[in-house]
Amino acid sequence: MRRAMLTTAALAATVLFGAAAVAAETRVALVIGQSAYRAVPPLPNPVNDAKAIGTLLGDAGFEVIEATDLGQNELRAKLGDFAAAVASKGPDTVALMFYAGHGIQVDGENYLIPVDVDPKREADIPLQAVRLNDVLNTLSSVPSKTRIIMLDACRNNPFPSINKTTGQGLALVDTKSGAPGTLLSYSTSPGAEAEDGNGTNSPYTTALLKAGRENGLKIEDTLKRVRLAVNQATEGRQTPWESSSLVDDFQFFTVTAAAPSDSEAPKPRTVEEWRGFLKGKPVDQANALIVSDGSADAYEAFVSLYAEPPFAPDAKRWLDRHRRMQAWNRAVLVNTGSAYTAFLAEYPASDLTATARKLAERLRNRPDTAVAVPTAALATPVAAAAALTCPCGPTPPALQKVEPKKTDVKKTKSRAERDDPPKRGGKKASRSRVYVEEEDDDVVEVRRPPIYAVPPGPVIQFGGGFRGGYGGGPSRGGGSYGPSRGRY
Repeated sequence: MRRAMLTTAALAATVLFGAAAVAAETRVALVIGQSAYRAVPPLPNPVNDAKAIGTLLGDAGFEVIEATDLGQNELRAKLGDFAAAVASKGPDTVALMFYAGHGIQVDGENYLIPVDVDPKREADIPLQAVRLNDVLNTLSSVPSKTRIIMLDACRNNPFPSINKTTGQGLALVDTKSGAPGTLLSYSTSPGAEAEDGNGTNSPYTTALLKAGRENGLKIEDTLKRVRLAVNQATEGRQTPWESSSLVDDFQFFTVTAAAPSDSEAPKPRTVEEWRGFLKGKPVDQANALIVSDGSADAYEAFVSLYAEPPFAPDAKRWLDRHRRMQAWNRAVLVNTGSAYTAFLAEYPASDLTATARKLAERLRNRPDTAVAVPTAALATPVAAAAALTCPCGPTPPALQKVEPKKTDVKKTKSRAERDDPPKRGGKKASRSRVYVEEEDDDVVEVRRPPIYAVPPGPVIQFGGGFRGGYGGGPSRGGGSYGPSRGRY
């Protein structure tokens, strides 16, 4: 009895001290659970997952906005309310969004699925669902310190009318190409499908509920525990994944407010370093190490050392899928016919084959104008950039200094001294197009710049500024997440 009381007191102290430690940090969370789908069979767990995660986040000091079974208009409105709540708290706010429900990818874009969606064709999804990149754009446009998006949404595509022409799971999103301070967590790796689970909660939520309550864990370490727990619970069928550009540490619970650490994060190991690190270890221990790390280099080293079941086949599938999704992400970002053709040449028989062929055909008659812009080009000073002229035309003449001639300077007679009065109706002298300014007894001749004719052929333009967003495809201006598709 006494031991039980001490355990309860310790747990209460953990929650109290943890909340006190983050009291100075404003935290706002949006938690959504989508179970009651109308056009497809319902999902039993998302509402349970949202309720449990909402309790966890409330204990961790978050102001929690909870919502379940939202239609498309309600989902968009709730996301807008969440962004407004974050904006009202100020730039030191931590914004966290947890979504449980269906999510699919169409043409390389990820979509969160409202409960009232009933698509008859692929083109209906962008009209009826909510694009993940729009969610990321909205949150990035609001001043905040940290943005965390957790998606338990990689379940199978439930719509029979389109599930043969869309890719499995969700497409890869690289947060490092956008604004710093964002973490995106998937319940399974890109291109794979997550399980809803046989218990009260999904495997991902179950693992997050346990690891999230451990004191003093940075979120990166929390997600390592989640990865390993889900991988083991599903016997290798499901392995969570994340992409992070965080610059500030985040912990769900901490007993004391630790001072900011100046120590750098451990340098990632290369494939050769992983081979040396794993060599000689028991296969189950080596597998746990690479799953926790979650890097392609770790998996590549593992499959080169351990080629036998039970772990090698799952590791090999993970590595092949990861490479395929990276190649797909590159093709989607470039968004040209030749990029999709190159993807098809490398992966002629994947779940993305139909989509790649469709996009390649759509772009068949469009010229490939995507050009890589060196990083140094983005650092051109504004003044220098403003002085540049069009490289297509001739260089305008430079300003030239003209020495005045003494013979040109004549004394002007007054009106009274003139021999003859000025005549009216005479031929007007033509106006000169040369302007003369006098300064320090020098005459500077300034000519009008020539008018340049636009040369024939395509003109390549570069959009400016990522503004915290992900510019994909050939049109990168404005800083929006995701590629510019050029849909017809």
